[in-house]
Amino acid sequence: MTAAHQPPRRLALLRVADAVDRVIRWLGQAAAWLSLLMVLVTFLVVALRYAFDQGSIALQESVTYMHASLFMLAIAYTLGRDGHVRVDILYQRLSQRGRAWVDLLGTLLLLVPVCVLILWLGWDYVLQSWRLKEGSREAGGLAGVYLLKSLILIMPTLLLVQGLSWVIRNGLFLRGVEEALGRGEGGDDHA
Repeated sequence: MTAAHQPPRRLALLRVADAVDRVIRWLGQAAAWLSLLMVLVTFLVVALRYAFDQGSIALQESVTYMHASLFMLAIAYTLGRDGHVRVDILYQRLSQRGRAWVDLLGTLLLLVPVCVLILWLGWDYVLQSWRLKEGSREAGGLAGVYLLKSLILIMPTLLLVQGLSWVIRNGLFLRGVEEALGRGEGGDDHA
C-alpha cells in the first residue's frame, strides 16, 4: 500500500520520522564543519609552536573539544544513514522484511537499553560537573569542561530520537507501508 493510501495516523508517524531525520541530518552536517575547524586550529597550533615558539593550552584543548563534539553530535546522523559498523553474518542475505525486523528489534532491544543506561549512569557525573562549573585542570586551559561533559547526555538522547525514527519506519514497513524505509532525509535505505 502506498503512503498516499495510508490512514492519517500512519502518515502522521511518517511525518514525525521525516522531521526527526531532518533535524538529525542538519545537526550532523553542522557538526561535520568541526572537522575543518579542527584541521585549521591544529595547523595554527603547530604553526605557533614551530614558527613562533608560542604555545596555547586553550587552542590545544579546543581541538579535543571539537573532536569530542564532532563524534558525539554526529553519531545519530551516522546511525540515520546506516553508517555504523555492522557485523554482517546473515543481515545481507535476509529479505527487506527480515532486515526490517532485525533493525526494529535491534533498536528496541539493544540501542534503547544502552542509551537509557548511558543516560542513567551519566546523569550524576554530568550534574556534578555542572555544580562545580568544572574547568580545565591545566593553567590557561578552557573553562567549560562541564559543557563538554554534557555531550555524555546529549549523545544518547540524539540516538534515542534517531532510534524513534527507525522504529517508526521499520514498524510501518512491516505493517505494509512499502516506502516507509525509503523516505529518510538521508536518502539511504535502512534495510
